[in-house]
Amino acid sequence: MLDRRTLLTTALSLGAMELFPGLSFAQARPLVFATFTGSWEEAHKAVLVPAFRKETNNAPIVLDPMLSVDQIAKVSAAKANPPIDVMLHDPGPALTALAQDLVEPFPVERSAAFKELIPDAQDPHGPAAFFQVVGLTYNPDTVKTPPTSWADLWRPEYKGRVGITNMNSTLGTGFMVEIAKMHGGSEANIDPAFKAMEKLKPNLSAVAANPGALATLFQQGQVDISPGNFNAIQILKAKGVPVEFVAPKEGAIAFKTLIQIVKNSPNRELAFKLIEAAISEPVQTRLMQAPYLVVPTNTKVKMTGEIARVLAKDTDDLKKKFVFQDWKTINAQRPAWIERFNREIKL
Repeated sequence: MLDRRTLLTTALSLGAMELFPGLSFAQARPLVFATFTGSWEEAHKAVLVPAFRKETNNAPIVLDPMLSVDQIAKVSAAKANPPIDVMLHDPGPALTALAQDLVEPFPVERSAAFKELIPDAQDPHGPAAFFQVVGLTYNPDTVKTPPTSWADLWRPEYKGRVGITNMNSTLGTGFMVEIAKMHGGSEANIDPAFKAMEKLKPNLSAVAANPGALATLFQQGQVDISPGNFNAIQILKAKGVPVEFVAPKEGAIAFKTLIQIVKNSPNRELAFKLIEAAISEPVQTRLMQAPYLVVPTNTKVKMTGEIARVLAKDTDDLKKKFVFQDWKTINAQRPAWIERFNREIKL
């Protein structure tokens, strides 16, 4: 069965082919940007898409939200005629996409915004458009004493009230790595995390498919505490959902997210313009503000408000305070870990 986005993409492509008979279907289709689910789709629809359309004389664009692993699977299955033009990847999937030759170099020499990015964000295979921060999220109406450690998820008073995501998401994998470290493991060995998860099962209410689905569980009152993404929680708060974010004493997890042009995309020029908008000062300034609170990578954007109060005053402060994991090491075993997690962590 075709989903709504596929039907929309097809309709826009056929319309363009009717107007310009010489175009192929691939050439005629709108730009397809595989953003993430949940708060990321909301933020990009509200801020990035209008900025892109303004700079491209209202060029058609379709957001197709999915996890990075699903983006890579779709593009890998159709390398010669990819169904996606721009991918969004956390560090692990970005390395995988590069290793599988799915990414075109970003035309750095043409970009006005690239040189404004912090050095860590200036990746020639696709710049980092923002940072993500993962810590503990909780409902203050039901969790009266704010959690201070990842270990608090195992407390008996949270029986049947804990939510997590599976390891297909960076949030889920990053969480498992930190749990492994607490029990003597590392980025190369998360066996201790799997043992700890067996003890967590009585507390688990849900294993969400992605961070967006996990956020929905807070809205529905199905979970009271979980690992969670900072900006996703801020969007929930703006909607009136009782939820708070706290960095655990072991350190919140931080990682940059890269935006990349898909190799063999028929929309390379529009893909470049979308990325240029994503890393620009105006877009990152707006995304940093409420309700989105996305951590910027453009040096011209000053961290203010809730980000400065809760997370960091600037990117140097962010790098000092948070945990940056070794994704090259994690990637080597991640597929096997995902398979094991899906097999063993069932409710």
